[in-house]
Amino acid sequence: MPDKRSALLANLWDEKKAAAMSEPERLVYRSNLLGSDKRVTNYGGGNTSSKIMQKDPLTGEAVEVLWVKGSGGDSASIKLDGFATLYMDKLWALKGLYRGPDHEDEMVGYLPHCTFNLNPRAASIDTPLHAYVPKPFVDHMHPDAIIAIAAAKDSRALTKTVFGDAIGWLPWRRPGYELGLWLEKFCKENPKAKGVVLESHGLFTWGDTPEECYRTTIDTINAAIEWFDGQTSGKPAFGGAAVKALAPQERRAVAARLMPKIRGMISGAVSKVGHFDDSEAVLEFVNSQKLRPLAALGTSCPDHFLRTKIRPLVIDFDPAKPDVDAVAARLADDVAAYRADYQAYYDRCRHDNSPAVRDPNAVVYLIPGVGMLTFAADKATARISGEFYVNAINVMRGASAVSAYVGLPEQEAFDIEYWLLEEAKLQRMPRPKSLAGRIALVTGGAGGIGKATAIRLLREGACVVLADIDATALEVANSELGTAFGKDFVRSIRLDVTSEADVAAGFASTAVEFGGLDILVSNAGISSSAPIENTELSMWNRNMDILAKGYFLVSREAFRLFKQQAVGGNVVFIASKNGLAASPNAAAYCTAKAAEIHLARCLALEGAEHQIRVNTVNPDAVLRGSKIWTGEWREQRAAAYSMQPDELEEHYRKRSMLKRSVFPEDIAEAVYFLASDMSAKSTGNIVNVDAGNAQSFTR
Repeated sequence: MPDKRSALLANLWDEKKAAAMSEPERLVYRSNLLGSDKRVTNYGGGNTSSKIMQKDPLTGEAVEVLWVKGSGGDSASIKLDGFATLYMDKLWALKGLYRGPDHEDEMVGYLPHCTFNLNPRAASIDTPLHAYVPKPFVDHMHPDAIIAIAAAKDSRALTKTVFGDAIGWLPWRRPGYELGLWLEKFCKENPKAKGVVLESHGLFTWGDTPEECYRTTIDTINAAIEWFDGQTSGKPAFGGAAVKALAPQERRAVAARLMPKIRGMISGAVSKVGHFDDSEAVLEFVNSQKLRPLAALGTSCPDHFLRTKIRPLVIDFDPAKPDVDAVAARLADDVAAYRADYQAYYDRCRHDNSPAVRDPNAVVYLIPGVGMLTFAADKATARISGEFYVNAINVMRGASAVSAYVGLPEQEAFDIEYWLLEEAKLQRMPRPKSLAGRIALVTGGAGGIGKATAIRLLREGACVVLADIDATALEVANSELGTAFGKDFVRSIRLDVTSEADVAAGFASTAVEFGGLDILVSNAGISSSAPIENTELSMWNRNMDILAKGYFLVSREAFRLFKQQAVGGNVVFIASKNGLAASPNAAAYCTAKAAEIHLARCLALEGAEHQIRVNTVNPDAVLRGSKIWTGEWREQRAAAYSMQPDELEEHYRKRSMLKRSVFPEDIAEAVYFLASDMSAKSTGNIVNVDAGNAQSFTR
């Protein structure tokens, strides 16, 4: 381990700011401060509470109310409506209904009966842990430095060494009602203690004021960080390095090759999205001597393995002799072996009433010299799963440096993973959107039709890569859509579709960022108008380069990626009415658009046996928001029809059979139809979105 001191947590409490808040607001403030640093708790992990005197809406009398983080949510971003509120006197009354550890799950069903003020936020399984600690303010966090102690073989002795009598220790117990009673008993028997370490789990701290509780949490974590610094300074982590990492660009290149193949193998009923992490902490672990033995032990904290499964899949790769083809060839066997191992784990540990086995594929894939891949049903979950495994790496680093790291016992891990209460929670999850788990790349993505298409696909849950040659417009579009739909769902790449190298790099970047590709929307465009005798060769070539060669290059790269995944694919060309119906003074544009349409037909023939569908949308006169209608094309088309540019939109509306204007959103709707399962049995087709034009009828 390098000779460097770990940065301590800062005490961010602002007493002046807190003094102006109500007690519930101070709880939100405390929670947000704690959740703002992943060294304190992981995403969605941990919880906080305050016992507050409030007016009972029924009796008007002052009653004690437990405010505690509700089920779901994240401490860093939680607001007032993220907390459950319960009558403390009713929570105390539950003790009379408790029938013992074999029946503790039934206590969750009583919590709604304790709700204060008709609060709809569901109380979490950790509610009794907060309720029965006889202190008004309680924090429960999952700091890596504390879990490293909690997951060590001699965690009780280490807790005593690091904290003395200030912080106690309790043996492993699954979160629930019984653990709440254990905490109450500990507090009564140790009145001077400020908190307790829960074996293989995390940290509980408390105080008589919100600030005292917060300060105790920060000080306790810092004490652990400082102690580990003293114990590990100068010592190599994980037994030292076994291999040397590849250079950054080489690591990404390996990930780009392997992620689509893995994604194809593990995307069955649910499409998966990938995330790549080659951070310093990950590389230190995957390059180490102890990678395989530690990875095999699995994770410890329940929050970790619920996100990452009990253990990762370690891919055999030698960065000194980087034979990616050999690794790719072995992947099917590696994935099959993991599935068999997971099924055996399920069969060993299942109970008569256990839910059916879930997805047996790994979530975390570790590659020496390269980094970590994680896959889940959406990008955010894949990223967060990776963050959780980094937490687990930090825990293993600390525990193995001062003792022996101990994973959660297999049966305990199974009982949490297949907990009936967890299954009920999963069953309550909303139905996924129609394109959830799908990955789309849209060329010309910063323009009118391209951006409208991206928005339509994002609305249906797809991850979208915006590709455009206009860097300024691309930055604006990326920021706008990232803000609207979440940064996890949107990426952007500057891409010239006429450059073979640019196209290859863009698709490789897509594979690294999201794990592969499902949908290509080839939309990059240009337009030009001139009588044939005035059509310069440069104009002709530019139209052919962007509209014919460009569509060929991106389609070819998409086909290559689709075939690596081997789960099909979807290509939608944005052509034009002009590809079917000739227009005056636009021979270069019309010919190139006709080439697009015929290329789509050819690709539909080639792709069918691989379940790759290729279809075309033909717009006409989409003026609003379109970059091609903001330049000389607008002037040229107006001149061709002997009118003013401002008269064009009305001209095109009147020219249409339906007498309606066509907008980018109309084209986007057609793209969505062709990209979705609604058109699963359609390929080689053309959908005209032109408000009706007899000349462009396909038959």
